[in-house]
Amino acid sequence: MALLKWTSVAALLAAVGGFPAAHAQVSLADAFSKGRVHAIITAGSGSAFNETYLVLGAGVNYFLLDGLSVGVNLEAWRNADPTLTKLTPSIQYVFYQVPAIKPYIGAFYRRTYISGLDDLNSYGARAGAYLKLGRNAYLGLGGVYETYSDCRESVYRSCSDTYPEVSFTFAF
Repeated sequence: MALLKWTSVAALLAAVGGFPAAHAQVSLADAFSKGRVHAIITAGSGSAFNETYLVLGAGVNYFLLDGLSVGVNLEAWRNADPTLTKLTPSIQYVFYQVPAIKPYIGAFYRRTYISGLDDLNSYGARAGAYLKLGRNAYLGLGGVYETYSDCRESVYRSCSDTYPEVSFTFAF
């Protein structure tokens, strides 16, 4: 069932990403060129506090220079207790010069709002690659390392985490 959902989401994203871009001129950086905007949609599940959550989110990245973007994402973790809301500003560089796959590296700060507990601050790094799905759509596959500030392992069991990352992005 979960595979069917992800397959449907990927097909929709590929179809939407296939529409022509509004830009008449495209630089070598293409979807990762200065001035481009990427919209990000997050949907899936996550686990925390021995609970499984429905994770929904959205974000936007703006390319300051070819390959270099700044962005912000908002995630809502629901259908379990406590609820979580994550706000994440980030910076990322995409190696757009690579022909087939577009490797990326990035860093982020995250503020996690937790109902009934103190909020958490964290920071981390990510790395991976974008695979082209359509003219303006990409699938991102990578990994993330995140560490929490002022974390008490007696409450949270672990104050750092490493996890895989899958994303869909649309370039405008």
